[in-house]
Amino acid sequence: EHDYGEIEQGGNGKTEFSFTNTGTEPLIISKAKGSCGCTVPTWPKEPIAPGAKATIEVKYDTKRVGPISKSVTITSNSVDNSTALLKIKGSVKAKPTEEDAMPASKTLEGATPVAE
Repeated sequence: EHDYGEIEQGGNGKTEFSFTNTGTEPLIISKAKGSCGCTVPTWPKEPIAPGAKATIEVKYDTKRVGPISKSVTITSNSVDNSTALLKIKGSVKAKPTEEDAMPASKTLEGATPVAE
């Protein structure tokens, strides 16, 4: 599981999951599928030799503001675990607007108070 914590809207939503083939035969990942279109995995297409290390990259689309709770289902030829689940979580916070970035004194400069 990877926890992005709080990430800014439009920020880098990439993470990598590293693993080692602990089996005695080459590991073949036949499929990696995100739980939605906003979660895109990239995985090794070639067999991973016994003892070799590899990574699966997961890219989350950070355009959407709010909580992240997604998964990627990995399908392989593993005898013990032919289906594995990678999880990502966190929260995407809205990117500050220009008004948010301006000091209050600047936004009120020249304003005329309204009589009640």
